[in-house]
Amino acid sequence: QAQLMESGGGSVQAGGSLELSCAAPGYPASKRCMAWIRQAPGKEEELVARIDIPTGAKYYADSVKGRFTIFQETTKITKTTRLKMDGLPAEDTAVYYCVLGSQRLDNGGKWVCPSTPMRYADWGRGTQVTVSL
Repeated sequence: QAQLMESGGGSVQAGGSLELSCAAPGYPASKRCMAWIRQAPGKEEELVARIDIPTGAKYYADSVKGRFTIFQETTKITKTTRLKMDGLPAEDTAVYYCVLGSQRLDNGGKWVCPSTPMRYADWGRGTQVTVSL
């Protein structure tokens, strides 16, 4: 199967906007959870946004809620997600990874998309987002 293909990113001044895009061609329908995970220098990986493709259910980390929006555009062959990032502060500087995974059973016996980066098996190469003051 093909790799995840990321695009977008780059440099922007604080307060600006950027949009990331990720295409996942040829993956099975069971891989229904697409997410964006970022890693800033010296910090742990953070899942910032997630979408369950069949239902459109979205999740945002508190750190980005109200500023980031995740979209999906899916065909029979390719799952595509976009992450629109507005009002970027310098603290959003990081490498952003597109990831793809399957649902897991939570403690209540419900199938949900994972919340932790380690539960995602398929990762893109990452794209740098740099926000300058």
